[in-house]
Parts: sequence; C-alpha cells; structure tokens
Amino acid sequence: QVQLVESGGGLVQPGGSLRLSCATSVCTLSNHRIHWVRQAPGKGLEWVAHITEDGVYTQVADSVKGRFSISRDNAKNTRVLSMNSLKPEDTALYYCARDEKRAYDYWGQGTQVTVSS
Repeated sequence: QVQLVESGGGLVQPGGSLRLSCATSVCTLSNHRIHWVRQAPGKGLEWVAHITEDGVYTQVADSVKGRFSISRDNAKNTRVLSMNSLKPEDTALYYCARDEKRAYDYWGQGTQVTVSS
C-alpha cells in the first residue's frame, strides 16, 4: 500500500514562511518523481512543483517562482516544499502526489495552508 503523508500546513501572516513535508517510502522516493499540487477554495487543481527521484532536477510554477522551492530530505524520507513570502492567494489545500508515467497515481490527504492577517 503506497502512502503519502503531508504535514506542515497552518495559518501564517502574509509575508511569512512555511515548510511542507511529504513523507513516503524509500521505494517510492527512489523510483518516482514527487509533485506538489494545490487547490484553492472554489478553484481547480494547480500544479505547484516537482522534483525528480535523485533530486537533481526541480521545477516550480511561474506563480510561485522565486518564493517556493522543492527539495529532498533523504534522512527523513520526505520531499519538502519551502514556501516564503506567502500571499493570501497561496491559501489552498496542498497535496503531494506520486508521478507514474506522467500521471498522478497516488495522493496524500492534503495539508491546509491559510495566509491571512
């Protein structure tokens, strides 16, 4: 059974920072890209970032470029989304998802990020 577990969400003021983690098995991390996808209230899914299995290649969406980054923490078997200079429009439920041949085959339960003063 493949599981992805997100953590690290919360309430933060505009301009603040959060660090989201996606924990899963070593097997998944070694063989699959991991993506972060978000869904704002009343809106559709928006891809945010992804990282390759070896962590060499990362990419983030234009909407978060320069503020968000994705990295790996092998010691904890996690992939991390570091979010800085948060804006109210970053408020969303953030999911991590496993990439299987360019499709998301497993998702976590999501972690809520709320940016508000």
